[in-house]
Amino acid sequence: MSLSRGGGRGCREAAGEGMIPIRHTLPRHKPPTINRMLVIANVAVFIVMLFAGPAAETIMERLGFVPARLLNPGAYGYTMVEALITLVTSLFIHGGLVHLCGNMIYLWVFGGVIEDVLGHLRYLLFFIACGVVGSLVHTIVFASSPIPSIGASGSIAGILGAFLVLRPRARIVTLFPLVVYWAMAEIRAFYFLPVWFAIQFFNGFAALAAAARTQEAIGVAWWAHIGGFLFGAAVGAGLRWGRRRA
Repeated sequence: MSLSRGGGRGCREAAGEGMIPIRHTLPRHKPPTINRMLVIANVAVFIVMLFAGPAAETIMERLGFVPARLLNPGAYGYTMVEALITLVTSLFIHGGLVHLCGNMIYLWVFGGVIEDVLGHLRYLLFFIACGVVGSLVHTIVFASSPIPSIGASGSIAGILGAFLVLRPRARIVTLFPLVVYWAMAEIRAFYFLPVWFAIQFFNGFAALAAAARTQEAIGVAWWAHIGGFLFGAAVGAGLRWGRRRA
């Protein structure tokens, strides 16, 4: 998830922070049906939003997730059920092509592996749960924020957390910047993903410091990324522990 960059609405920032995963080297046993459907759904919603014209802004306001609205839905003309529904609808709305592509690349590369582990239905529920938990963590940190946040990166962060715990030795073919050109290398998940999380963690505390200075939530909702990642890692740890006991 992420917060607004200004203009009264927000985008959960794309999952990537400079590093672009191309693929992993793990064998796949089952077709990632749900993961493909999630990518298609996000792209389809983005196309609809493009054709919505000026109404797109209203759609983002209505279906994006607003922490203050969740805590006091009546003040915004919402019922509690309607406010809770935005925890899910916000996961499928993106604020721009770069935002969408960044998230979908990460979802495409990592999501299929977790679907392979969990199975189709449990993976769908996991995707939604990670996004919801990320939103709730963001709400704890920025409870008074009136800014809608949109995007699937809270869910994707959870997928990355689970991937780190369940497949730490997987190699990720990664494109990354080196000053004046882009390089490609295979990086183990137990290097790639902790670096990704460290960036979220550092920026999360930087956002808190900035909010303390300005008295408002600004930038990306890094704490949604942090919450989603930790929740996904906890689910992955539970699965590993369960397998050892079986």
